[in-house]
Amino acid sequence: MAIILVVEDDLFLRETAEMDLQGFGYQTLGASDVAEALLIIRSPQHIDALFTDIYLKEESEGGCEIARLAIILRPQLRVLYVTGNNITDRMKALFVDGSNCLRKPYAPDQLQHALESMLAA
Repeated sequence: MAIILVVEDDLFLRETAEMDLQGFGYQTLGASDVAEALLIIRSPQHIDALFTDIYLKEESEGGCEIARLAIILRPQLRVLYVTGNNITDRMKALFVDGSNCLRKPYAPDQLQHALESMLAA
């Protein structure tokens, strides 16, 4: 069973994503900001994938920063970005290699498909 770190500053969206992921059979860890996510990433806790909002309230591109640091510490980690904004070329330039991105609002089956595809790669 894969373990997914969910980083989302909106409590309702984070809890909804975690419930969806748990319904798909994944275990989840939740973080509301960069500092909390990095504590988990730096811990010995096993993590298979990072699911992060790109824009966090405290840092405009915090999700990209979390992903960049996470990949340095855990090169095998898969990254799925989510955003409610348009996905621009400038934004894509900040993505780590091999990552995927979903646009909010997304349907639960879109989330499941994106994670399954990413983890199978």
